[in-house]
Amino acid sequence: MFNKTSDYLYGELTSTLDDYRLLENMNRATITKYSDMKHIAANVSKSILELNEKYNSLQPYLQQIDQIEDSVVKLEQAAYKLDVYSKRLEAKFKSLEKR
Repeated sequence: MFNKTSDYLYGELTSTLDDYRLLENMNRATITKYSDMKHIAANVSKSILELNEKYNSLQPYLQQIDQIEDSVVKLEQAAYKLDVYSKRLEAKFKSLEKR
C-alpha cells in the first residue's frame, strides 16, 4: 500500500515538475521571440529615420516638381484656350472667304 501511495505521489510530483519545465521552456522561447522582435523593431525604426532624412533632403526638389507641375497645368490651359481661339478664327476666316 505504501509503495502505491509513494508511486502515486512520485507521479504527481513528476508531472508537476514536467509542467514547470514545460512552462520554463515556453518562457525561454517567448523571451527569445520577443528579443528577436525587439531587434526587428529597432531595425525598422532605424530604417524609417533614414527614410525620413532622405525625404527631408528631397523636399526642395519635390517643391520644384510641384511648381513645374503647376506651370505645366497653366501652360496646358493656355494652349487649350489658344486652340479654341484659333479654331474660331479659322471658322471666321472661312466664312469671310466664302463671301
